[in-house]
Amino acid sequence: MILYGISNCDTVKKAKNWLDKQNIDYSFHDFRKQGLDAETINGWLETVAWDKILNKRSTSWRNLDASVQQGIDENNLVQLLVENPTLIKRPVMQVNGIISIGFNADTYRGIFN
Repeated sequence: MILYGISNCDTVKKAKNWLDKQNIDYSFHDFRKQGLDAETINGWLETVAWDKILNKRSTSWRNLDASVQQGIDENNLVQLLVENPTLIKRPVMQVNGIISIGFNADTYRGIFN
C-alpha cells in the first residue's frame, strides 16, 4: 500500500494518523520530494476521472497562468501533474488496485474492512 502526498499537508497528516491508529502498514511517497512519473499518474487515471485528481482549490492552481488553467484537459493533464505534483488532490492512496483520492475515514474503513 502506498500513500502519496506531501508531508506538510494537513489532509495527508489526517490520513497517516488514521492508518497508524488502525495499524495498517503503508509506505509514504512524498511527491514534492520524490516526484512522480507519467506512468504512475496514468495508472491512477485508469480508475479515477482526471478532474477528481486535479486540485483546483490549491495555491498551485491559483498560481497557474489563466491560459494554462483554461487549457487543461485529459490530454495534457498528465504532463502538467508530472511538472507540478502539488496540483494533485491529496492524499492519493493506492492499495490492491484501488485508488482513493482525498481522505475520508468512512471510505478508508470501507477499503480495509
